[in-house]
Amino acid sequence: MIFTETKLKGTFIIEVEPYYDERGSFVRTWCKKEFDDHGLNVEFVQSNLSYNKKKGIVRGMHFQTPPYEEIKLVSCIKGEIYDVIIDLRPDSKTFKQWIAVRLSEENQKMLYVPKGFAHGFQTLQENTKVLYQMSEFYQPNYAEGVRFNDPSFNIDWPIKDVIASNKDQSYRDFKT
Repeated sequence: MIFTETKLKGTFIIEVEPYYDERGSFVRTWCKKEFDDHGLNVEFVQSNLSYNKKKGIVRGMHFQTPPYEEIKLVSCIKGEIYDVIIDLRPDSKTFKQWIAVRLSEENQKMLYVPKGFAHGFQTLQENTKVLYQMSEFYQPNYAEGVRFNDPSFNIDWPIKDVIASNKDQSYRDFKT
């Protein structure tokens, strides 16, 4: 596995190293030792699968508040997404900055999202599936979000005709 830290400290793009033969391929998507070697000590307790019928769907920007902040390992196992994270750590040098990574079944990249980040994505293809590994159980009373089109972040979504849930559209403007 190849770990590349992004400009947002503690976040990593993880590239797998597939083994190919006449049968197809085999790839390791999780290795506790390699994550530990990069200071990413994670015990995942939950996995989630998101199926998205249409191109242009935005899900996010979601996070859980303390004491249930989550670490996420995100991959796209079918189709392609524009995966976005926002640094919401007030003491961070990159507070309110965001990055985007294209994750797809073809490139097999994963995004490691530490605690203190909002996460969301936009589908770039129809019938997309996104797999999340989570470090915390879902806690509805601690689930929060920021609006995907909040001017505080000015995220440049590739598909302008966005399909989003009422909940994701109703988050208030972000206040520091």
